[in-house]
Amino acid sequence: MDRDDLRDLLERLHDKYNRPEFIEADPISVPHRFSSRDDREIAGFFAATIAWGNRKAIVKSANRMVEYMDNAPADFVVNASDRELERLATYVHRTFNGRDFMDFVRAMRAMYARFGGIGNFVERRYAVHGDMAAVLSDFRREFFACDHDAHCEKHFSSIDKGAACKRLNMYFRWFVRRDERGVDFGEWTSIPMSALYLPLDVHTGNMGRALGLLKRRQSDWKATVEITEALRGFDPSDPVRYDFSLFGAGIDGFLKEN
Repeated sequence: MDRDDLRDLLERLHDKYNRPEFIEADPISVPHRFSSRDDREIAGFFAATIAWGNRKAIVKSANRMVEYMDNAPADFVVNASDRELERLATYVHRTFNGRDFMDFVRAMRAMYARFGGIGNFVERRYAVHGDMAAVLSDFRREFFACDHDAHCEKHFSSIDKGAACKRLNMYFRWFVRRDERGVDFGEWTSIPMSALYLPLDVHTGNMGRALGLLKRRQSDWKATVEITEALRGFDPSDPVRYDFSLFGAGIDGFLKEN
């Protein structure tokens, strides 16, 4: 496939999947339940945190998380009493358990107390670094600055250890990307879409390799950088919009059909 054909394919797939019909079956449907930025940021962060495996199970479990927080995630994070926090102990999604949930709420509460929200922190750190990779490192360091059980750290990927950081890059896409299609929120307006990195997972990785966008076999941070740079060649201002192209085609079995 030559470059023009590849561009046409990416554009067709983007047009097919970046539309409101994509929302319902995707974890982004969870923050879409809310109208306030704070509720969206918190519901979205928890949905992204458990976003590995079957999408239907992820959406179901993420909605249960919101129910545990009385369907008011921002208010719960900021104001929940110790007794209310203890209710989270019965939650479980695969290896993410109730104690992890409690530690994450406490960590997020500390971030809200210091910075007024996740988005505020991310935007401020981007203003300092001008590099989302550095922001990923700062975000994890700040998030775990409060007391916590070490078990919960496995659910927050470390760019400093070379992880692809798929779930965090997906979360950043949700809140930075902005267009007229209604899927992503685009509420962190001080960060340019060009700064984002592709959420690299099994689907986007397999499609990227099949289409010649990624040569690295290991799905780590180096691979994330490589495939994002390749996509910047097609749209320097918004390379991560092709996440819809690669992910959507991957889950629909595009490779098996072609």
